[in-house]
This record gives sequence, C-alpha cells and structure tokens, in this order.
Amino acid sequence: MTDLSQIVKAYDVRGVVPDQWDETLAELFGAAFVHITDATAIVTGHDMRPSSPGLSRAFARGAAARGADVTEIGLCSTDELYYASGALGLPGAMFTASHNPAQYNGIKMCRAGATPVGQDTGLAEIRALVEDWTKNGAPEPVAATGSVTQRDVLQDYADHLRSLVDLTGIRPLKVVVDAGNGMGGHTVPTVFDGLPLQLDALYFELDGTFPHHEANPLDPKNIVDLQARVRETGADIGLAFDGDADRCFVVDENGDPVSPSAITALVAARELAKHPGGTIIHNCITSWSVPEVVKENGGKAVRTRVGHSFIKAEMARTGAVFGGEHSAHYYFQDFWNADTGMLAALHVLAALGGQPGPLSQLVAQYDRYAASGEINSTVDDQTGRLAAIKAAYQDREGVTIDELDGLTVTGADWWFNVRPSNTEPLLRLNVEARDAATADRTRDEALAIIRA
Repeated sequence: MTDLSQIVKAYDVRGVVPDQWDETLAELFGAAFVHITDATAIVTGHDMRPSSPGLSRAFARGAAARGADVTEIGLCSTDELYYASGALGLPGAMFTASHNPAQYNGIKMCRAGATPVGQDTGLAEIRALVEDWTKNGAPEPVAATGSVTQRDVLQDYADHLRSLVDLTGIRPLKVVVDAGNGMGGHTVPTVFDGLPLQLDALYFELDGTFPHHEANPLDPKNIVDLQARVRETGADIGLAFDGDADRCFVVDENGDPVSPSAITALVAARELAKHPGGTIIHNCITSWSVPEVVKENGGKAVRTRVGHSFIKAEMARTGAVFGGEHSAHYYFQDFWNADTGMLAALHVLAALGGQPGPLSQLVAQYDRYAASGEINSTVDDQTGRLAAIKAAYQDREGVTIDELDGLTVTGADWWFNVRPSNTEPLLRLNVEARDAATADRTRDEALAIIRA
C-alpha cells in the first residue's frame, strides 16, 4: 500500500507517478476532497505533464461519485485555477508538481475563493480518509452522482488580470519570456495579446518532459538562456515562469536577475498608490528594502513566516493589499489573496513602460543591500546547529535574535536567517548586509557554525 506520508506534504499532494501514486489514488482524493469540503460543485485544472490529464479526470470521477458537479477547465496555470475558484465561487484542485522533474505530479487544493487547503485546513483529514478507504474500500457512489462538464476560462482570466493593471499608456517594450515548456506558454500569449509588447517567446511548446531545462527559475542555471537572449536582442526585460506559471522571475536589460525582494518593493509601492495606508505582507527573509519602501509610501509592513499558507492567513487577518516572498511568489488582495506571477509581471511591465529609463535604473531604488541568496547545508542535527548559532550570538552587544521562522540574527548593518527544511536534512541560510564585504563576512561566520 502507498505510504501517504510520503506524498501528502504541508501544502499539497506531490510524488512520483505511478510509483508513489496513480489514478486510483487520485479518484479517492477527489472523493475525499468533496467529503471534507462538503462541496456540491468543484473546479479542476491541470498542467502539461503527461500524467496530468488522467489524474485530473480520475479526481473528477471520484468527486462526481460523491455527488459534486465538476467543472473541468483543462490546461491551465495554477493561478488560472485560483481565478476559476474565485470567480466561480467553487473549491478547486490543480494537478501540477510545479517545478519538480517530469516523473512527479501533485494536487494543489483550495476552498471556494482560492482559500488554501493545507495540513491544518483540511489536508490532514483528506489524507486520513484516503488512507481509510485504501484499507477498507471506498464507499459506494451516492444515489445522485454529479456531472462533469468542460469550460474554458483562459480569456476570462486574462481579462481579469488586465483589469487590475493599466497598461494602455505604456511605451512599446521588447519582452523575452522563457516559459520553460510549462504553462506560461499557454497563458502568456492570451494575457499579452493586444498590448504594446514585442514578445520573444522561448520554450513555449507545452512539454512536461522539460527538454530544455528544469522549469525552476529559482536555480540560476535555468535562466541562462533567458539572460543570453535578452543580451543578444537588446530586449527591455526578460521574464521566466516556473512549470505551473504561478511564479515569475525578472531579468533586466543587461540580463542581470532582479531580486524578488526588489519586485516585492516595486509592486508594493504601486499597490499603496491605489490603496493609501494599506498593509503589505512580507516574509522574514525578504530584504530590509521591503519594509523601508512600504513605510516611505505610507503603508504598514507586516512580517511573517515563509510559505503561502502563512502569507495568505496574514493577508486575510490584516486585510493586506499585497504580499511578497523571496521565492517570487506574489499575493494580491484583488486576486482572492492568491499568488499570481502573471499579475506581478504586468505590474513590472506597467512600471517600466510608464517611464523612459531602463529596468536596471528603475529597480535600483528598490535594491539597496548586498545579499547572499539562499545557501543550503546538509546537517545531521538541525536543532543542535540552530542552538549552536543562538549560543554564539545571543550575548553579543547590539545583536538581536528572533525565532519567528527558524532563527533570525540581526546586527547594526547585517542580518541572517537560518531555517530548517521541512522535507530534507538541510538548513537554509540567507544573509543581507549594507555592503558586500559585510555580507560575505557574515555569511562565512554563520556557515562555519552551521557546518562545524
């Protein structure tokens, strides 16, 4: 029997197909999802992985057997599924493994209005029900089974996004987009259609085997082609989407990556212009520049733990208008507090096209410090290493320590955060300082303790 603890993660279901899960299990997940959410209707969508259509259809069968009507939107990005959940007022299920290799697949589930389903909000109960049914047999279908119908919402999704950002007055821009053979190749042409953008499309063919590179732009090796094309063609900007196109990474006209913290600050300033005095959420490893820019623009910055469930919970609690993470997840109040890289990309294009200068000049005001990027270290004893770091710094004058998420150690002109991975024996280090030399020194000192 499949060990569900291997595939049911903190926020989603994810594992190797068919070794760890298959269509039989997908059908049980569909039935359990309806049972736990008490839904009478749901919406499903899937990415371009070879296993996605079959898994999605099996989930729909399971849901319909429990009496729920299923609207299948078919091929879509994850944020397009969130759009459908919000616009149609239905719980939703997206079949994707995001940036994972081709043999993986998964399910991201949400309640109506794109409210996430995680371990503490229904996923643990869904897992328990699937485990019970796997052992003891699934229940008989209800007397009045649900219907399964198809609906295309791509144009509606594009229209909604474009209603949130005014791009009518921008100057013409040359834009290179690397879709990584993922769902950006499906959504970008419709979203960008009719805008004053000259689109240079890289790897737009939908191919869940990812023949050119992994669809994970967080890894620098996966944006090399984008950087080269921007430099070769003299483009104004480059955009890279991950496999399910819910995250967007930006490179400037020189092909240099723009930090997601700088994008968070830029979009925050734009959202605060629309919502004066609004609240902006940022996680504990975004740059110092984010709360600074929020304050300078009259907003209130709220710091939270890393991870979409924490960001979305804080957005709901505080009524925040926008939230951003170092991993290039961007969350919008006017998108049901859900994350959408496409909407963030439109904001960047509007900001760039609304002024005459290059992107590097535009983002310089939001990129104020030297940062290490995330550095992973394999450790045998995560708790012991964190305790050693705390002991090394807790008595230093002018140094503060907080434990909101892992350990954040802050000095006068530097800070670093160390967080344990939930799924691997790793500690993740992020360092920032007022200059590169201080950042390097702080990084090396922290790594010496972590790797001792």
